[in-house]
This record gives sequence, structure tokens and C-alpha cells, in this order.
Amino acid sequence: MDQLALLLLLLVGAVVTVPLGTRLGLPPPVLMTLIGIVCALLPFVPNVHVPPQYILPLLLPPLLYAAVQRTSWRQFAANKRPIFLLAVALVFITTVAVATVANAIVPGLPVAAAVALGALVAPPDPVAATAVAGSLGLPRRLVSILEGEGLFNDVVAIVLYDVAIAAVVSGTFSWPEAAGELVLSAVVAVAVGLGLGWLSNKLMSLLGDATLQIGLTLLVPFVSYVLADELHGSGVLAVLTVALFLAEHTADADDVMGRLAGNSFWEIVDTLVTGVAFGLIGLELHNAFGIGGGHVWSLVRWGATIAGVVVVVRFLYLLPAAWVTRKLHSLRDLDEEIPTSWRESVVMWWSGMRGVASVALALAVPLTTDDGRPFPGRDEIVFIAFSVIIATLVVQGLTLPWLVRRLGVTSDTDAERKLEHGLAVRAARAARHRLKEIEDVEELPDELTERLTRTAFDIGARISPIVVEDERKEWFARRVSYAKTLRRIQRDMMSAARHEVLSARNEPGADPEIVDRVLRHLDMRSLR
Repeated sequence: MDQLALLLLLLVGAVVTVPLGTRLGLPPPVLMTLIGIVCALLPFVPNVHVPPQYILPLLLPPLLYAAVQRTSWRQFAANKRPIFLLAVALVFITTVAVATVANAIVPGLPVAAAVALGALVAPPDPVAATAVAGSLGLPRRLVSILEGEGLFNDVVAIVLYDVAIAAVVSGTFSWPEAAGELVLSAVVAVAVGLGLGWLSNKLMSLLGDATLQIGLTLLVPFVSYVLADELHGSGVLAVLTVALFLAEHTADADDVMGRLAGNSFWEIVDTLVTGVAFGLIGLELHNAFGIGGGHVWSLVRWGATIAGVVVVVRFLYLLPAAWVTRKLHSLRDLDEEIPTSWRESVVMWWSGMRGVASVALALAVPLTTDDGRPFPGRDEIVFIAFSVIIATLVVQGLTLPWLVRRLGVTSDTDAERKLEHGLAVRAARAARHRLKEIEDVEELPDELTERLTRTAFDIGARISPIVVEDERKEWFARRVSYAKTLRRIQRDMMSAARHEVLSARNEPGADPEIVDRVLRHLDMRSLR
């Protein structure tokens, strides 16, 4: 088996694990990691040879961009305090704790190298957290906080990692210089993200065609990441900025086809890239054990210790931090999404899995320093990092569904229904208001006005049936039954029409391009 066949196998696994994970009640990223581990143990599966410097630029941009599509700037602004506590404060604390323990238990590991290890295992993976949390039916506020934490913690961790690596490689370190690099990295990233966002927004309006627009959105994350990185900024923050900018400024309520096609495209990209990323994590286990050499058991012991430190520090920090956040929230009545009980805080604690970023940073540790000597403790750093990643992904990922069920943490369906109901009422009211405006300037037949009024009412009732008054529920139920019958028969009729047109492709003298044009017309009509 060669590298291309292995990649194709991972892509197939990414697709298969989605329904398999649903059936087994397990998150797809965890299943893909297990598949990668199994493949790594098979003798005919080759070692993975991906240059470390390409892992982050190839995998993180599309995954981050897809994750941002599920959130908004308002959510980040409203949740800035919980996100700051998790993404910034907790990353610093975890880095310090891991560095202290690693420096104490690993013989000959310098402080700066231990800090690099702490930085690369500190950030929970945004992709793992989002994929796992989203598949368990958790409250939206928890998913929002986990998404915000995952998107921002990589920025802090990568900058800390770069500073620590530079200190080991060059042999010098300066706190003012490190702080300046952190600020400069953020400023450059935001500038690149806003600039590319503005330019992309202008290009979107010029391109017009949905296919070209979606193609541009695929390129934008990679361009923003690479450009920010070349200018010594944070590529992760640049992707986050440009994605939020485009989400706020390119929304067109009437671009139905573009929105449906774009959502479908990014769901596909998210599924495939996530599967490959977590499959690679499992496959890299073979290389990690190869690094171990003759002192594997010492490395396993150190890896288990650091994994324990990562989990315990998150627990000791998160529970009191969540309690303080709830107290401040009740005193100031702020508009932020927070865990409302200790059960939700425990679920957030156990959701702190490590993943793609940690793998890439571990593999990117230099082989030598500036003076040509081997990078101190590199083999130990890589092995310990993979031990933490596998332990958190597999152990926490496999047990998180059980923990969620045990604690009874589920989505707040009443609040979601209330929000849905409010939006349904607003949508129906807007439709009726627009109809009244049209009636004021146009003379409409009575039967057309009556039908359009029913249509405006149906807009809200079909989104949230509880908008229907009790005395009208029976009437509305008959209308729904009538509409379902009508749609069923229309689907059958349109299906017969599509089959007939599609069969014309094989007839003598048929022009496939014209056949496809007619078929697209029928597809569009079926969609409407």
C-alpha cells in the first residue's frame, strides 16, 4: 500500500464513520482515530510521510473556516469572558503546569523545551470538541463556548510554542520580545483577515456565479493562513477573522441556491478533512513508538503523567472558573452563554480533547538548534505529545457519551422551541407586511389576496406549528394533509419527467448539454 492508497482509505473512512458513529453512539473523530491506530499496527500499512510544516496549513484552515460558519461575531462578543478564561488563561496555566512537571520528571529536558511541550498539548482541539459536542445533543451554550475556546486557544498556544522553540534553537530568550511578538502576531493576523475579507467580499459580488463564489471561499482560508504566517502573524487568527468578516458581510437573504450549495459544500469539506486529520493522528502512533527506541516504558510513564496533568489542571481550573462566571453573570445579568450547573461544567471539562494542532506542532519540533546540536529532548517531546493526544481523544472521546447520559446534560429544547417560535412569528409578520405594501400599490384579485394571505400564515405555521390558535388547529391540520398529498403527487410527476429527460441522454442524436440544461430546469423547479 502506498501513500495515495492510504489517503483514499482515510477519505472513505471519513465518510463511513459518520453513519457508523451515529449507530454506535460514538463521535466520528474518535472512530477515525481508532481506525488510524488499527491501520498503524498492520504490517502492510506504510508509515505516514507528511512534512510537518504542511500539516497545519493544509488541515487547519478549512476546518476552522467550516467551524466559524456555525457561529457569529455576536456570539463571540457576548461570550468574550468565558472564551478569555478558557482560551487564554487556561492555555497559559496548562502550559506552565506541564512545563513544570515535564522539566522535573524527564531527565535533561531544558525549561524552554518543556514550555514548548506544554504549549503544544495545552489547547483542546476545536475540531474534536465541535464534532464530539455537536453529535451528543448538548445545550447550544456549551457547544458555543467549546467552539469559541477551540478557535481561540490555538492562537495563544501556537505563539507560546513559537517563542519557546525560538528560545531553545537560538539559546536566548527575552520576555519583552516575547510579549511584543504576541501582540504583533495578533495585529498582523487581524489586519490580514480584515483585508482579505474586504477583498473577497468585493470579488464575490463581481463573480456572481455560486460555483465561482464557493470556489473562492475554499481558497480564502488557505490564502489568509499562509499570508499571515509569511508576515509573522497568527495564521489561525487570520482565518478566524476572515471567516467572521465574510459571514457578516456576504449574507444575501435571496441567494437561496448559493446558500444551499455553499452549506452542502462546506459540510462535505468538513467531513472529509476531519476524517483525514484524525486518521493521521492514529497512523502517527507507529512513528511515535518508533521514536521510543529502547526506553518505551519510561516514555509511556512520562506520557501518562503529562496526560494526567493536562486533565487534572483543566478540572481544577474549570469548575471554580465556571462558578465565578455564573456569579458574575447573575450579578450583572450579562448576555453571555455559560454553563448553568456543575454537571455542564463537568461535561465541558471532559470535552477537552487534544487533536490536529497538537500533532502538527509536535511533528514540527526542529531536529537541530542553530549551533548544529540535536534539539534537546525532541524524541521525548514527540512521544509524550502523542501519548496525551491519544489518551484524551480515545479515553475521553469514548467515555464522553456515557458521561453526558449519566449526568443528564441535554439540549434545552424549551428554549430552542421558544426561539424558533419567535423567529416563525417574525417571518410570518414580515411576509404579511410585505403583502400589505404590495396591495397598497397594486390592484390584486380577491382570490389571489386570500391565497397570498394563507401563504404568509403558512410560513410561520410550518416553521413552528404552535403559532396556530387552538380553534384553527384542525383547519391547519387539514391544510397540512392537503399540502403533503399535493407535494407527494408533484414529486412523483416531477420524478417521471426527470426520468424521461435523463433517458434521452442515450438516444441517437441527443445533445448531453441540452439534456443537462433541461434536467437542471426540472431540478430547480423540484427544489422550489
